[in-house]
Amino acid sequence: MDDTGNTAVVIVGGGTAGWMAAAALSRFFSDGRRTITLVESDAIGTVGVGEATIPPLRNFNGMLGIAENDFLRETCGTFKLGIEFVNWGRQGDRYFHPFGEYGQDLHGIAFHQLYLRERARDDCGPIADYSMSTAAAAADRFARPRPDAQSPLGEIRYAFQFDAGLYAAYLRRLAERQGTVRREGRVVHVHRDGESGDVVSVELEDGSRIAGDLFLDCSGFRGLLIEEELGTGYEDWSRWLPMDRALAMPSANTGSLNPYTRATAHGAGWQWRIPLQHRTGNGHVFCSSYMERDEAERILRQHVEGEPLADPRLLRFTTGMRKRAWVHNVVALGLSSGFIEPLESTAIHLVQNGIQRLFALFPDKRVDPLEREEYNRGMRELYEDVRDFVILHYKATQRDDTAFWRYVRDMEVPETLVRKMKLWQLHGRVFRENAELFALPSWVAVMLGQNVWPDRHDPIADTLDPDKVAGAMAQMRRSYRAAAERLPTQEAFLRQAGAWHAEDEIPRVQTGAPA
Repeated sequence: MDDTGNTAVVIVGGGTAGWMAAAALSRFFSDGRRTITLVESDAIGTVGVGEATIPPLRNFNGMLGIAENDFLRETCGTFKLGIEFVNWGRQGDRYFHPFGEYGQDLHGIAFHQLYLRERARDDCGPIADYSMSTAAAAADRFARPRPDAQSPLGEIRYAFQFDAGLYAAYLRRLAERQGTVRREGRVVHVHRDGESGDVVSVELEDGSRIAGDLFLDCSGFRGLLIEEELGTGYEDWSRWLPMDRALAMPSANTGSLNPYTRATAHGAGWQWRIPLQHRTGNGHVFCSSYMERDEAERILRQHVEGEPLADPRLLRFTTGMRKRAWVHNVVALGLSSGFIEPLESTAIHLVQNGIQRLFALFPDKRVDPLEREEYNRGMRELYEDVRDFVILHYKATQRDDTAFWRYVRDMEVPETLVRKMKLWQLHGRVFRENAELFALPSWVAVMLGQNVWPDRHDPIADTLDPDKVAGAMAQMRRSYRAAAERLPTQEAFLRQAGAWHAEDEIPRVQTGAPA
């Protein structure tokens, strides 16, 4: 706290995490009593983590007052209705993890339980037929749900796919208009209080010091403050999630602008495909213990659909999290806090959640240990929840064609996931604990999509009249398909909404990074 009694917040590092934090803090805390300073160096590159997201980002943008069409136009963004998974349960399998619900519950009974019952007695098709988001994605069409829309169009849920570098630049402009001060320079030394151990300032190459009361570490995998200075420690989860490399490469768009991300499993990992307005983001996430880089690059190039626009860029990472995200007066956000491989597009959400959790526990004149530990407890629960859901994709496989797939199929997994899988196996039940990110439909999508069928449906489903249930399901199936066919294509919708980036203003191609 300076001589005027103002609180100084210093953000070390830019990129997506740093500018998300700056934009949010400057909107709500640039009130004359707090100052926001962001330190970054143009000489240090950013990973650019992003490209694909999940629906809660809409709430974050709304909190910042960002108009959705402007956001899409400025980031060359597209809509995302879910993720298509290819070759995960078995080679040749294909399923869709949609945003939104499956069907409609009847008399309080979960729809998927009714589906399990009907599947045993009749040909009711795949469960994908009962999702509005899936139906729209399959037809390469999109429309926003309207508040007054009657089912099924009102059931559409969506997120975004966008250029993470452009998003960071957009947020920077917003943050600076709101009072954030950007300082160019590389941090060469961290100064700490001799008694408390708190960070008091960071020193730049030119000898200048930037003092602060609260520091946000957004320096990426390096963890300049949280790890290099404070030695917090890192919890390695690679025994469950062994992917440790990613090759990212953009390509020219071909064909329809799909409103979804695709994740295609290969011999020792998987490949992402993310269509944006100005290019398609591609990448191959793989485990270096089972595949060499040259082989991973060959597979990536072989499966990229459009003309490559740049050479692949290699990223190295270890899946896991810091043992504590908030230590002394330093809060780690983004890659400084941890990294769960990009399979379910959660990286930006983890930044968003960390910022919103910090808002809820924002310190006044000093950092109280109780509030700090509450932050750490909540972030650990979130990371572990996401970890277990991502592990499920590997554990729930029948593939045995490579050593990698045999390893993940047979590996021991966290007890929290073991319990969930056992409960599912008995009667198809999933219980959401605490504030888990992924709700019931997400678990249903992966379990059934990867051929993990419960031994029996929940007996409560037998209390409903089978003919009435069958009739209701048939009507749902028809209505989802018919509603999807009436929607415009994604490109047509973006243009009509004024959300299409002008062709003469398309930005320079960037390589992108994992979702």
